[in-house]
Amino acid sequence: MAVSLAEIVARFGGELVGPGNLLIDGTGTLVGARSGQIAFLANPRYTDQLGSTHASAVILGPEVAADCPVAAIVTPQPYLYFARLSGWLYPAPAVTPGVHPTAVVECHVPEGVCVGPLAWIGTDVTLGEGVVIGSHCRIGARSMVGEGSRLHGGATIYPECVVGNRFLGHSGCVIGADGFGFALDEDRRWVKIPQTGRAVIGDDVEVGANTTIDRGALEDTVIGDGVKLDNQIQVGHNVRIGAHTAMAGCVGIAGSARIGARCTVGGGSIILGHLEIADDVHISAGTLVGKSIRSAGTYSGTVPFLEHREWLRNFAHIRRLEAMSERIRALEARLATLENRP
Repeated sequence: MAVSLAEIVARFGGELVGPGNLLIDGTGTLVGARSGQIAFLANPRYTDQLGSTHASAVILGPEVAADCPVAAIVTPQPYLYFARLSGWLYPAPAVTPGVHPTAVVECHVPEGVCVGPLAWIGTDVTLGEGVVIGSHCRIGARSMVGEGSRLHGGATIYPECVVGNRFLGHSGCVIGADGFGFALDEDRRWVKIPQTGRAVIGDDVEVGANTTIDRGALEDTVIGDGVKLDNQIQVGHNVRIGAHTAMAGCVGIAGSARIGARCTVGGGSIILGHLEIADDVHISAGTLVGKSIRSAGTYSGTVPFLEHREWLRNFAHIRRLEAMSERIRALEARLATLENRP
C-alpha cells in the first residue's frame, strides 16, 4: 500500500522534514531503494551513502538529519522505527479460515482457524482463535497452540507440548522431540531414557526454520515470552530461556542450561550443559561458553582444540593470564628499582 509521510508520522511519531503528502509504497536500503521507497540510516558508518540514495525519504537520527538530501523522519531509534513501519507496510498475508479437505484433524477446530493441505492434528489438541496451520504440519495429541499463532509448512509440534499466543514457527521447526538422553549399560550399549517432560513456549515467540527445541527429560523445557530464535538452532532438553532473549543461527545449547532474560547470542555459539547465564548477557558470535556467567555484559572468545588433559592445563593458565601479567609488571618494576641503585 502507498501511504504519505504525514500518515506515517501520525502513526509512529518522529519529526517530519519535507513534504507530508509525499507517498511511500515500500522500503529499501540506502543503496538499493528506488523512488517511492523509504530507507533508514542506523549505523553512522553508512552516512556517506545518504548523498547518493534514490530513496524518496530516509529514517535517521537527529545527529545526521542535516546531511540528508531528501525528505526525512527524524527519530532517536531509526532501526526500531523502521521495524515498526515495515510491519505496517508488509502485514502477514490474509488467510481464509477452514480445514483443507486433505487435512487429517482429530480434534475440535474453532471457526477462525485455518488448516492447510495434508496437515495432521491429533486428538485432544487445543487450538486458539486465528491459528494458521500450514501444509504438511503435524501437531501431536494433547498439545496446545495459542491464539493468533502461525505454523509454516512442515512445522512439527510433538504431543503434550504448549505453544503460547502469537507464536510464529517457520518451516521445519520441531517443538518437543526427545532430548538426547541415554545411559551406558554394562556392555557399553546405550539405553534410552524416556523423555517425559514437555516443551513449553511463551507468548510472542518466533522459531526459525529447522530449529529444534527438545522436550524435557523429567522437567519441562521452557522458552520465555518474546524469545526470538533464528534458523538451525538446537535447544537441548530441560533448557530454560528467559523472556525477550534473541539468538542467531546455528547456536547450540546443551541440556539443562539456564539462560536469562534479554540476552543475545551470536551465530554459531555453543553453551554447555547445566550452566547459568545471567540476565542481559551478550555473547559474541562463535563463542564457546564453558562456565556460568553471573554478571551482565558482553563475552567473547574460544580456545584451540587440544587433547583434553592438555586443553585443561592450558585453559587453566589462560584464566590466570591477567594475574600473571600483573605479577610480571610488579617484578619488572622491582628489577628496575634494583638496577637503578648506586
